[in-house]
Amino acid sequence: MFERLREDVESVFDRDPAARTFFEVLTCYPGVHALLLHRMSHGLWNSGWRWLARFISGFSRWLTGIEIHPGARIGRRFFIDHGMGVVIGETTEIGDDCTLYQGVTLGGTSWDKGKRHPTLSDGVVVGAGAKVLGPFTVGRDARIGSNAVVLKEVPDGASVVGVPGRFASVVTVDDQATHREATAKRIGFDAYGTTRDMPDPVAHAINSMLDHIHVTDRKLVQVAQALQELGADIGGLDIPDLDPCEISSTAPGEEGAASSENT
Repeated sequence: MFERLREDVESVFDRDPAARTFFEVLTCYPGVHALLLHRMSHGLWNSGWRWLARFISGFSRWLTGIEIHPGARIGRRFFIDHGMGVVIGETTEIGDDCTLYQGVTLGGTSWDKGKRHPTLSDGVVVGAGAKVLGPFTVGRDARIGSNAVVLKEVPDGASVVGVPGRFASVVTVDDQATHREATAKRIGFDAYGTTRDMPDPVAHAINSMLDHIHVTDRKLVQVAQALQELGADIGGLDIPDLDPCEISSTAPGEEGAASSENT
C-alpha cells in the first residue's frame, strides 16, 4: 500500500513543475487525496461493504471536489491536476500513467446497469473541462483537448478537439518521433504529447529544435570517431546531460560585455 502511494506521489513530479517536495504533494494536492481515498473505498466496494465505500467516496468529494465512484477501476501512477469538478463514473476503467485536469467528466449516456462509462488506455491525457461519455475505449497515449465532448471510440495516439470531438491528428510512432522524445527527456523538457500536425507554432518550433539537437549530436559523435581513427586524442564521446535549470537567460555575448563593464 505504501509503495503504491509513494509511486502515485512521485508521478506528480513528472507532470507538475509546481511540485516541490514529497511532503507538499502528499499534504496539499487534492488529486492525491482523492486517489488515496478511492483506493480505500474501492477495496471496500469489492469486499461487499458498499455503503461504507459510498460514504468514503462522498467524504472524498466533500474534501477534494473530486467525485470518484468506488466501483471505478484505476491503474498505477494516475494523476488528477487541480481536480475541482472531476467526475468519474462507476464502470470507468483507467489504465496506467493517465492524467486528468479540472472539470473532466468520465460519464455514461444510458440507464443500463452494465458497462456505461469509458475506458481510458495507458498514457491518456484529458484536458480541462472535457467530457468523455459512453462505454467506449480511448486508445493508448491519446489526447483529449480542453472542453472537448467525446462520444465515440478514439484510436491510439489520436488527439481529439471540439464539440463534438473530432480528430485533430493521429500520432504515428516513427524513428524521428522516438528520437525527439528521447532528446526532450534528456534536456528536461516534456512536450505534453503535442505533435507536428497540431496547429501550434510554438510546439512546432520546439519539435524542430529537438530534431536539430538530435542530428547535431549524431554528427558530433561521427566527427569525434573519425578524429580518433586519425589518431587524435579527444577523450570520451559521451555527451553530458543538459540541465535546463542551469541555462542562463543571458544572450550570447552579453555575459562577456557585462564582465568588461565591471572591470
